[in-house]
Amino acid sequence: MLLVIDVGNTQTVVGLYDAGDRSHQLVDHWRLATHADRTSDEHLLLLRQLLETRGLELRTDVRGVAISSGVPSVTFELRRMCERYLAVEPVVLGAGVRTGMAVLYDNPKEGGADRIANAVGAYDLYGGPTIVVDFGTATTFDVISERGEYLGGAIVPGIEISLDALFGRAAALRQVELVEPRSVIGKTTVESIQSGALYGYASLVDGMCERIEEHIGEATVIATGGLAGLLTPITTSIEHEEPWLTLHGLRLVWEKNQA
Repeated sequence: MLLVIDVGNTQTVVGLYDAGDRSHQLVDHWRLATHADRTSDEHLLLLRQLLETRGLELRTDVRGVAISSGVPSVTFELRRMCERYLAVEPVVLGAGVRTGMAVLYDNPKEGGADRIANAVGAYDLYGGPTIVVDFGTATTFDVISERGEYLGGAIVPGIEISLDALFGRAAALRQVELVEPRSVIGKTTVESIQSGALYGYASLVDGMCERIEEHIGEATVIATGGLAGLLTPITTSIEHEEPWLTLHGLRLVWEKNQA
């Protein structure tokens, strides 16, 4: 089996693939809170428990690990876990790892690992030109050319970060549930915040995609990330939702780095 692990600032997504199955079907997946101080031993115990739900043993059934991470301390501990307990050299997406995609950032090392994994997965599924909108801690836009080059993109604060800032600075406003309100015109303070957060971000996405397409031409727009299911239906630009796009890209990268 192949474990793919996408470590974000807020959440970590773990995917399980059959390493010998070329259909790329995800066997199972789990979403966890990211804890930067978790040790390699704790990672081992947690992953072992997850695999036990499938009747699998971490040490004997896993023959490959692929990682994208934006949290260096977690990357280090996951590497240590693989080397100490699994006797596996993990493929950690970053400099020196084959992706099959030219990265046209001014400094390719600055490209976030999850963003590159998204681009690799998106191009495999839909070709190019393509725009990937990832609704995570930050909302990111990643642009892939018709020839399969990573062109760059844009980063804006995520919805939850923006709401945290709003509630932290405005004493009279309180936390609200992120659900679609009855109307774009809120009739209560709660609905007004929900309208601004959801329809406002939907308009941001549509506007950004329109501007990007002015540069690259008509593109396929794909959404991924934890809040993609909430935002996709109320945008006009997003055509496809791929909740496990990063995991798919990580699997492809792992395959490209096998002897």
